[in-house]
Amino acid sequence: MTRSLIPWIILALTLAMDYYGFTAVRSAFQNSNIKARNVAFVLYWSFTAFVLIYFILAIIFNFRENSTSVTRFMTGAFMGIFVSKLFLVLFLFLEDISRLISVIYNYLIKPTNELYTSRRQFLDSIFLGLAGLPFLAFINGMVKTAHDYQFWRVDIPIKNLPVALEGLKIVQLSDIHAGSFSDLEPLKLAVEKVNAINPDIFVFTGDLVNNKASEFTPFLDVFKHIKAKYGQFSILGNHDYGDYIQWPSPQDKEENFSMIKKYHRDTNWDILCNEHRVIEIGDEKLALIGVENWGAKMHFTRQGDLKKAYRGIENIPIKILLSHDPSHWDAEVRELTPDVQLTLSGHTHGMQFGVENKWFRFSPVQWFYKQWAGLYTESDQHLYVNRGFGFIGYPGRVGIRPEIAILTLTRA
Repeated sequence: MTRSLIPWIILALTLAMDYYGFTAVRSAFQNSNIKARNVAFVLYWSFTAFVLIYFILAIIFNFRENSTSVTRFMTGAFMGIFVSKLFLVLFLFLEDISRLISVIYNYLIKPTNELYTSRRQFLDSIFLGLAGLPFLAFINGMVKTAHDYQFWRVDIPIKNLPVALEGLKIVQLSDIHAGSFSDLEPLKLAVEKVNAINPDIFVFTGDLVNNKASEFTPFLDVFKHIKAKYGQFSILGNHDYGDYIQWPSPQDKEENFSMIKKYHRDTNWDILCNEHRVIEIGDEKLALIGVENWGAKMHFTRQGDLKKAYRGIENIPIKILLSHDPSHWDAEVRELTPDVQLTLSGHTHGMQFGVENKWFRFSPVQWFYKQWAGLYTESDQHLYVNRGFGFIGYPGRVGIRPEIAILTLTRA
């Protein structure tokens, strides 16, 4: 399936859902006066009109490559409408299945003259109310939660950790996606909070932009103020290669990629492209390894060279790897470098949608990624997956807040 067909498929599904969902509106307002019924019908189909306008404008102005605060809001509103109608259709479908079973039962086993009209009208009213909740959640996710940064403080138990490295504090950001931001102030506040932690090491684990280096230009002076005692380090993510838009020429794409790497350096981040750095802390040494993007999923670029990045640090006891895509851990890292005690990743964003509390965790992204948020441990190796600092596609967060990770090395 080509990418150009995807918007039209989504549009067709949306229109089909509109037609099916309208049966609930018609049923719920069946006994209302004409004015109330007409208002409900106009409001319902106004959302459909919004979808049509969104798609036309998205095609004409290419929202993917020419993102603005207006287009991002429209994208978020569209997604809220789409999910709400999806919920409505699901409710209706389950109710119709229930009614069908009842009709068959009553016809074949227990004939009855029971009428379902009043029950259907009541349920449709309930369904309409419930279907509106996702839309409100998506709007709240754009207005409030998008910049509601959450600090995750996690202890990482390392076997045979030298005393000099005990309590070492690493602050991790991931997936800034600068092209999705329009306001500097929340970012300045976040940087101030990072510096207030007084990190020993700062790491950024990829996806500086959505597509173009120029997206980061307004924010360079914000992020260059991040400071850590032993340095700031970074790697590339899949979005940093410019693979998801059309370029006038291969040279333009390569120049953009060079500018991406330059912006890392201009931000005072030591970008690691399949290489390592040895950090001396007291009388001990720590190896920080950084690979370019390597994803186990076939459609993500594989530029990472773990063997090359690892070469020369075999005898350093403590090793930390920066690798953007968490699928790299199971696919290569654990087998090729079993002495890498900690891998830091991002990429998933927790899908920017889900439920996460001390009793329950769920996000649709877990259907695609075994490790999608937080700390995972196998034997003496750890993987930490950051939930991401920014956002892409939907310009907000529902249930999965943006993250600033504070990781402390402890003795196992």
